[in-house]
Amino acid sequence: MNTFQIFEQFRGPLGEEAAKALAQTLGAMFAELKDSVTKEDFRILREASDVNFARIDSVLERLVEAQAQTETRLDSLAQAQARTEQSLQELTAVVRGLVIRTDRHEGDLLELRFQRRLPSYLGLYLRRAKVLQLVDLLDEVEAKLDRPEVEDYLRADVLAQGLVDDKPTYVIGEVSYTADADDVERAARRAALLRKADLPAVGLVACESVHPQTIAYAREQGVRVWASGRFVDEKVGTSGDADTTRS
Repeated sequence: MNTFQIFEQFRGPLGEEAAKALAQTLGAMFAELKDSVTKEDFRILREASDVNFARIDSVLERLVEAQAQTETRLDSLAQAQARTEQSLQELTAVVRGLVIRTDRHEGDLLELRFQRRLPSYLGLYLRRAKVLQLVDLLDEVEAKLDRPEVEDYLRADVLAQGLVDDKPTYVIGEVSYTADADDVERAARRAALLRKADLPAVGLVACESVHPQTIAYAREQGVRVWASGRFVDEKVGTSGDADTTRS
């Protein structure tokens, strides 16, 4: 019996070690049978072995085919998952853009409403309040500030004058639907620019919603926060939103 042929035949599907063991086992079996069985028995055994080998080959072929089909399905699933993830990323980007545009639109509407109703909104804090245009103080500002500082001043959202504790004061600030630390920083910086120009000023952030951390930061910067129709006080709500009781 050619055990090397058996080894070569099964080395691919079974692996080298398994094919070698099979060849050795079959070789030993055939060696024993050669001395103990008749030619007829050997013929019957060989025919049975051939049938079994054919069955094994058939099973191995089906296994290989099933594995190929499984790999094809896995590739298809991976491609479908990649397409789904890409679609989710695109949808996320669209939603984020809509949120940004909506917030900006709401902020623009709030800015217009706040400027129109500023005397009543700030009346208890800024007596005799009057809304100004930023260019109304341009001469005074240009006389004391450099060009980048003047340009920064002119980007403020709102400017008003009135009396705070019976002292003439300018209020300059930012209007944003959702206030954050950047709004506070800009309001504080531009109020400082007016004070640098010898104009008494207080920074203001007007908004509809604000996080307690932003309120705390505004307090550190000396910036007043007007939210949802009133100035916020020292308290913050347990839900994370500002407690906007009147100050």
